[in-house]
Amino acid sequence: QVQLAESGGGLVQAGDSLRVSCAASVRPFNMYHMAWFRRPPGKERELVAAISWTGVGTYYTDSVKGRFTISRDNTKNTLYLQMNTLKVEDTAVYYCAAASKTKGLLLHEDDIHSWGPGTQVTVSS
Repeated sequence: QVQLAESGGGLVQAGDSLRVSCAASVRPFNMYHMAWFRRPPGKERELVAAISWTGVGTYYTDSVKGRFTISRDNTKNTLYLQMNTLKVEDTAVYYCAAASKTKGLLLHEDDIHSWGPGTQVTVSS
């Protein structure tokens, strides 16, 4: 079982930047594709971005393309999500997730092997 722990959430203003991180307990970390999902208030959880086990392939949902960057450091067992030009509609609980590297990057909840507990990101206007 992979243990995941997010950090770096908080309250920011629209237009600000924020980076959230996810520390993973598993070794080797590069057995897994990694992803960020989010659950906005009153809505379903959705895939935000995913990165392949090599770090070469990435996927972004349309609403964050050009603003968010997913990355991973396999030497530190850590996943990152750099969020720039934040919008009020980015307000959500952000979850780190791990999936088998046999999956594609357009991940669904059923594909996820392990979830972090989530970190709140609130963007005020």
